[in-house]
Amino acid sequence: MALKKYKPMTAGTRWKIGNAYAEVTTNKPEKSLLEPVKKSGGRNAQGRRTMRYIGGGHKIHYRIIDFKRNKYGVEATVQSIEYDPNRTAFIALVTYTDGEKRYIIAPQGLQVGAKVTSGEAVAPEIGNTLQMKNMPLGTMIHNIEMQPGQGGKLVRSAGSSAQLAGKEEKYAVLKMPSGELRKVLINCFATVGVVSNSDHSLQTIGKAGANRWRGIRPRVRGVAMNPVDHPMGGGEGRASGGHPRSRTGKYAKGEKTRTKGKGSDKLIIQRRDGKKIAK
Repeated sequence: MALKKYKPMTAGTRWKIGNAYAEVTTNKPEKSLLEPVKKSGGRNAQGRRTMRYIGGGHKIHYRIIDFKRNKYGVEATVQSIEYDPNRTAFIALVTYTDGEKRYIIAPQGLQVGAKVTSGEAVAPEIGNTLQMKNMPLGTMIHNIEMQPGQGGKLVRSAGSSAQLAGKEEKYAVLKMPSGELRKVLINCFATVGVVSNSDHSLQTIGKAGANRWRGIRPRVRGVAMNPVDHPMGGGEGRASGGHPRSRTGKYAKGEKTRTKGKGSDKLIIQRRDGKKIAK
């Protein structure tokens, strides 16, 4: 991927670093794979605001993505690489030999005209989906299932990938993007390759208005509020407000968020902080 630095013609472009979209080949999505997206403005069925700082934004359509890749043994040809407003990664439009079209998460290096397929015994090449038991150790993968047939749930954002670090009977050992080592059932499917748009995290939006286009409204700091509105509000001058906490009083930093004795603890070999889970 290539980044684009703008000339400072306006204040908004002075610090802007955008995406050059070098890999994207078309700006017209496949109409049969679009669904409308209804904006809530952060309001519930009663019309009351239940989520703050949501509203406005450009109208978008949802692209129906094939996370399951369950058309086994049928070869597909990549027709285009496209931008998707609903995710950080690029998507690829593929056409199967029987004429069906689907969108998939585009891995890095996938080109228009390339052939991809899925199944138990396909080659572990970029864009192919197969069971982890049939992959060689060290393979970089994404769009990983947590339960067989469920569809990919893990490692789907731009530039991310997990590494197949080992195999233990019915489990595959994965090194996750966070550094966590965990086990996943070895007969789950995953797609080979690193997710596209790896420089997404290096972009700079340049101005507050770019967030308004995304439907994000300005966020008010707790310390700038009154005591009635936030636990950190009030005080004379620039009072810090004490220990950082949420509007409901829960600590925002340092408090453990993982449930004790969670069922998946037995599948985690090493946490992302380097500590091992006590069995």
